[in-house]
Order: sequence, then C-alpha cells, then structure tokens
Amino acid sequence: MLIFYKTLFRNVCTICVSLMLSCSNDETPATADDSATKPADDLNASDIISPASPELGSFGIDLSYQDPSVHPGDDFFRYANGKWLDSFELPPSRSNYGSFTVLSDRSDQRVRSIIDDLASSEPVAGTIEQKISDYYRSYMSVEILNELGLGPLQQGLATLREIDTVEELVTGFGRARIDNTASVFGFYVGADRSDPDRHQLNLSIGGLGLPDRDYYLEDTEEFRSVREAYVVHITRLFDLAGIADSAAQAEAILALETQVAEHIWPRSQRRNRDLTYNPMTYEGFKAEYPSLDWDQFFAAAGISELTDLNVFYPSAMAPVIELINTMPVADWRSFMTYRFIADSASVLTEEIDKEVFNFYSTVLNGVPEQRERWERGVMRVGSLASLGEALGQVYVQRHFPESAKQQMEELVENLRTALRQSIEQNQWMGDATKAEAFRKLESFRPKIAYPDKWEDFSALEIRRNDLFGNAQRIREFNYADEISRLGKPTDRDEWGMTPQTVNAYYNSAFNEIVFPAGILQPPFFDPAADMAVNYGGIGAVIGHEMGHGFDDQGSKSDWAGIQRNWWTDEDRKRFEQQATALAEQYGRFQPVPGYFIDGRFTLGENIGDVGGLSLAYRAYKMALNGEESPVIDGFTGDQRFFLSWAQVWQRKYRQDALIQRLTTDPHSPSEFRVNGVVRNFDEWYDAFDVQADNALYLPPEQRVRIW
Repeated sequence: MLIFYKTLFRNVCTICVSLMLSCSNDETPATADDSATKPADDLNASDIISPASPELGSFGIDLSYQDPSVHPGDDFFRYANGKWLDSFELPPSRSNYGSFTVLSDRSDQRVRSIIDDLASSEPVAGTIEQKISDYYRSYMSVEILNELGLGPLQQGLATLREIDTVEELVTGFGRARIDNTASVFGFYVGADRSDPDRHQLNLSIGGLGLPDRDYYLEDTEEFRSVREAYVVHITRLFDLAGIADSAAQAEAILALETQVAEHIWPRSQRRNRDLTYNPMTYEGFKAEYPSLDWDQFFAAAGISELTDLNVFYPSAMAPVIELINTMPVADWRSFMTYRFIADSASVLTEEIDKEVFNFYSTVLNGVPEQRERWERGVMRVGSLASLGEALGQVYVQRHFPESAKQQMEELVENLRTALRQSIEQNQWMGDATKAEAFRKLESFRPKIAYPDKWEDFSALEIRRNDLFGNAQRIREFNYADEISRLGKPTDRDEWGMTPQTVNAYYNSAFNEIVFPAGILQPPFFDPAADMAVNYGGIGAVIGHEMGHGFDDQGSKSDWAGIQRNWWTDEDRKRFEQQATALAEQYGRFQPVPGYFIDGRFTLGENIGDVGGLSLAYRAYKMALNGEESPVIDGFTGDQRFFLSWAQVWQRKYRQDALIQRLTTDPHSPSEFRVNGVVRNFDEWYDAFDVQADNALYLPPEQRVRIW
C-alpha cells in the first residue's frame, strides 16, 4: 500500500492493504474514488494478560458454533460455524457481523468508558482531555443540533450558489476538501513510490456518490433500483434543505455522475501499481492537460510551488476535463451542493442525518436501523481522522499488556523465519530473485500495538456546543498538516491506524507490517489458548501482512519500498502463472446469484490469505520442535489450526451489503476466505480426510501455494 494520512483514510482505503477493509461501516456515506456472537464487554488489561483459561472454549475455539452434520470437505466454513450462522440474527443496525465486529464493539465500549471518565472530571480548557470530552458532548447534544436546523449550512450553500463560471468551478473543486464539498479530482500527499523518503502529490479521478462505477453502468435490476432510489434520495435531501427544483437537479446529478463513471477505470485496473504510477513534472503535467487552469486549482487548494506529481488514471483526465468544460456549470454546482449536504449530514439535524442514513445504509446495505448515538459518537471522536490517536494513548494504558507485545514480537520473528524457509525451498524462483526477496524479508519492519510517538493536537480548537464547527476545524487541521508535508521528508514512525483499531496492514512504501493493539485479542490472539489456535489466528494474520509484500502488487516494490522490478523475467512469469490460477479459482465463486467474486480485483488479498496461512502453518510446525501436537477434545493440532482460521472469519452479511462489497471491497467475502483458502492445502485434506467426491476438493495439480 501507499502510506495514507488520516485526512484521507476513509476515502482512499483502496490503497490500504489491510486484513479487512477498514473504511467501511454502517454509518458512512459510500463514495467511489477510486466470537463472534459474544456480547462486547469492557475487559481490563488484566483480563488479557493472564487469564486462567482461554476466552473461547476449552482451548481457544468455541465448538458450540460447529455444524458436525456438514463434512469439512464440502463446506469447511459451515462445518466450523454452521450452528452460529443458522441461529445468529444480525442486529438491525449492522450490515454484517462477525468476529471482527465483536472486538470492534468491545473497543468502542472501552473508548466510551474513557470518554465518560474524562467528561466526569471537567478537564482543563485546551488539554487533549477537554477536546475529546467536548467533541463527544457536542455530538451527543441532539437538541442543539435540531435547534440550529440548516443554520450551519448557510454560509457554504451561499458560496456554492455563487459558482457561475468554469473558472469559479475550478476554484470550488480546488477547495472541495477544505469546504467538504465534492470534486471529480481527488488528491492526497503520500510517499513517492520511486523515493519513499520524500512526499509526492497524487492526483486521481473520482468523487461519485454511489459506491462504484458498476452502480451507474451495469444494467442489473439491483443497480437500476439503486439509481432510482438515489434520485429520490437527492430530491428529498434538497427538499429538506429548501433547495428549489430538487427533482430536476437530482436527475442532472445522476446524469453527470454517470458520464464521469464512464471514464473511471475498472476496479482491477485501479489496483494495478504499474498502471497507476505516472510521475510527471508539474510543468509537463500542465502541458499534457492544458484545458484546465491547474495553477488556479492548486492555488485554491492552498498548494504552491508544486514541482511534480503522480497521475493515477491518465487516460481519464482529458475526457473528464472535457466534461468540466462542456457540461452546464449549474449541474456541477448541484453535484457539489448535494455532496456538501450529504457529507455534512452526521453533524446536522436528526432529520437530515436519517435521510442520508436511509439511502447509504438502508438502501445500499439493507440496514434498517442506525446504531445508537453513543456508538456513532465514539466512532466519530475515535477515528484516525479525528482524535483517535489521542484516545489511543489512554486505551493502551488501560487495556493493552506489554507482555502481549513481547509475545507478538516473538511470533513475528517466527513467521519471518518461516517465510525465509519458504523462499529457500521455493522451486520456481531463481537465485537472483531469491537474493532480492531475502533482502526484502529481512527489511520488514514490524510495528506492534501503538506508536512510539504521538500526534500533537495543541493547535486544534474544540468547543462543547459547536459540532459543525468542530468537524470543520478538525478537517482544516488535518488538511493543513497533510499539504505541509510537500517538500519535506516522510516520517516512517507514523501509523495509519489507531491503537484501538481491530485490523492490521502492510505499507509497501515503508516495507512495514503493522498490528494495532485492538486485534491482539481472542479469537486472533489469546495467551491462554492452544498454540495451534494462536498460529491459525494471529499467526496467519502476521503471515497475511507479510504476504502482501510478495503479492501481485506488493511484490512490485523492493526492500526499500521503491517501486521497481526486482524479479527476473522468468521468475515473474512463473509467479504470474500461479497468481492467475488463484484468480481463476476465486472467479468461479458466486456469493450472491448473478454476482461473482472478481478474482483479479481480490487477488492481492487472496494471495495474502493463502500465503499467510501457509506461513503460519510452517511456523507452527517449527514451534513444535519436532514433537507431536497433542489431541485436545478429539481434535488434532492440524485440525485445531485450520478451525482457528475458520473461526476468525465467522461472519454474516445482508445481501445488499454483500453485493456492494463484491463491487468495492478487495477482500473476498468471509466464507471464501475460508473455503477458498483451505482447499489449496494438502495438510487440510489429510487433517479432515477430504476426498475427491467432496465439494471443495481440488486435484493436487490445481492447488496453489505461492509461498
């Protein structure tokens, strides 16, 4: 992945190679740019440090969720989780629910407790404690928000109404991230792929209101229905805001966005780093695309003295610029106005907030109810784009034991050894490529639990009764920090997730693997659990993130994070053959009738899963030191290892949410992160006596084990 900064974490999560798609939730409007059942509780650090017994079951797996009537070889996901799948009812406020959700809920409860404690002490003005407390209070003050009505919007709406020429439109696009409106041009400041120690501006095309180009261009009943509902939703929102000609403007917005969508690259191309790295000098860029005043655009964005940039989707630039110059300015103004209101909805009246929720969560994801307001408040205050890192400092003090960090460090090194052994024994990779691979492996930098240094929020002002203003000041604070990086070195100590986040990621620019404290809990990691369970859980997570350094895209960067080809042509060809075989396997899976997994789009994550579990299994066997693993409750060590992986991915989806994920999420649905993976392991066949007549059976010659 490219390093991403907090201002863009929600909107550019397509560049985040993480264990799960971090930026999706049931409250956030979707934009196109590029335990499972145990209730969450507020455990203390001592509960994690030295529990008397595993949190789940007798050895770390809850066997009550199994469906023994299903043969493991026919559906391993259901064999491990079937009774839970049949009995668990999705909460009305969730589009999906599973092991990750349980830990996220637990994290939210803990953060809420921290916020409540801070609020009860009336912290000193200007302290981070005051800022956290007052931001949360401003969100919870619903009566004040309803009394303010549309007042907070008026200045922004007036500014948008003044846009009457293409020149003024370009200025508006340049200010879109500052003003929380919309632009077809998205940009962020990140590490230069050819020199990760320097920052570079990256420019892309996007800004659509629906989740992906397919929602505009595919002629399926589902997508036609969404488009119709989208027009109705925009009309209603404009009516609530007192904007005239609402229906006509809604139709114009859909028509405009559809024309933009025609030039958005297909998702499999958008993740191809060879295609999306097109560095240019700024002068060369202006000469290549002269039909738009780029000096005016970047000046409005507060960016001066730009020397170079990377253009993500060069073939889309000229056609989109042509649309800007030829489409009615009034339609673009409507496009920006809609997004200004919709993207501000969560800090406005309940009526406006519910209308946006109804479309983006109920229509698109099938979620009938909003999450409780305190949950949404915790998400807002605790996000990376807000005060999440400040909250993280308290979180790790209260809830993360240093002993767990030490154990994780040992596990990471065990997985590093396993990957070294895998490369050494690799039959399809030559010595020259292996030497580069070893260097990259040894250069992996693990980050565990929390940052070594924390962000300074002293310049940020937060007021107790000004939610709209607080959100704007946080946005401006983050944006100013981001653009100030141009011309400065990158900081390899920064994190792209908060400590309380239940996730993990690999950052190719810095060649680092990152594991926040939030994920270091059961079912992923439990010091009291059986060793096979921990290797099948957090061990496979570690292997997954390491595997991203050697997947179809991560393998395009070297040990220093520089995007270059360090492979021989022969070795790369052999790698691509195996990757293609894996993509074809997944492309046959049909999670929803008529909707298949995009094997190319999900290839990096699928390689991460298959490779990660393979490395974890190798490390587990090494950890046994040649001894035989005991049988526990009738399950062998190998069986417990694979069951642990299946337990991690226990999850249910609403169908609408699953369809959206198939078009926007580079991760395969959870069922196939289990069944699609284990069928490539000879050891799984042996462990569960899987034969040729079982549904998941693959002939040995068709099984893919790249690492």
